[in-house]
Amino acid sequence: MRKILSKWIDQYFSDEEALFLFLLLGGALLAIWVLGQPLAPVIAGVILAFLMQGMVDWLCEKGMPHLAAVALVFVLFLGFVSGFLIFVMPIVWQQLVNLFNEAPRMVAEMQALLLVLPERYPDLISETQVRELIAAAATELSRLGQWVLTFSLNSITGIMTILIYLVLVPILVFFFLKDGRRLMSGWVAFLPPKREMMTRVWHEMDDQIANYVRGKAIEIMIVGVVSYVTFAFFGINYAALLGILVGLSVVIPYIGAAVVTLPVMLIALFQWGWSNEFMYLMIAYGVIQALDGNVLVPLLFSEAVNLHPVSIIVAVLVFGSFWGFWGVFFAIPLATLVKAIVSAWPKAVEEAAAE
Repeated sequence: MRKILSKWIDQYFSDEEALFLFLLLGGALLAIWVLGQPLAPVIAGVILAFLMQGMVDWLCEKGMPHLAAVALVFVLFLGFVSGFLIFVMPIVWQQLVNLFNEAPRMVAEMQALLLVLPERYPDLISETQVRELIAAAATELSRLGQWVLTFSLNSITGIMTILIYLVLVPILVFFFLKDGRRLMSGWVAFLPPKREMMTRVWHEMDDQIANYVRGKAIEIMIVGVVSYVTFAFFGINYAALLGILVGLSVVIPYIGAAVVTLPVMLIALFQWGWSNEFMYLMIAYGVIQALDGNVLVPLLFSEAVNLHPVSIIVAVLVFGSFWGFWGVFFAIPLATLVKAIVSAWPKAVEEAAAE
């Protein structure tokens, strides 16, 4: 066993660059795991600056000075955030409050609907099974109510956290846009002179991550806005809330679209029943999902991510359990990074052995 382990270490960690990359990745993961919460504003600032860096580069290519381009992009960013907080969030919050107020009536209607099933389909479901299902749903709603109560009791802490983010994150975004390359050069200076494998992995991932993150942000906005306009046109309740949910659902490949369909269908069903309006809305919603998957995604993501669907789902589950929303958002780039490192690692070792 010792010989096998020694041979494996000599094969994959005899190259100093491979060993350094392994330690670097391990240290980065450990730092995010331990300091992820206090460094959350910094991480958010880096991500937002990365999203806007492409626009800054484009303006600089058009002849605008770097500082002027940064200032213009930063002002647009502040305008977008301010507009979202002033115009969108109050509507979403009011609709969320209305939804909680309407929840008891929806539960009562669902109970009445479910209790009819044993009479119509006695061979498929019994009244006892229906009542057990209703009891389980009531238990989950009770837990949700306790969570809402706990959230309201901790609202002061939550408000302070939001205020800290609203102040710190824009400041960090500005400085990352302004001095990002200089900060990166400072960190690169600590890397060893021999870094062919790291350079190869970085070049392979740089364009893919930039394309994915910016494309995903654009996809969220387009799908969310189109969904809201469609829901508002049909007059469904909670249109803004559902539009945001549908927009955010594209973050999670495959799973998100399936999960968000349930609240859309239930709210439409409670509002209209099995009517023509319900069918028209669900058809329109299906068209939105089809256009997103077959038209919008190929247009936005010029470089296809060569990952199997099973690998994507596993990456979403693993990284989401580690880092929550951001882990889900970056699941595909992180999985692609792992694949790039695994692909480059043996080549680097073979090249080192050949030399």
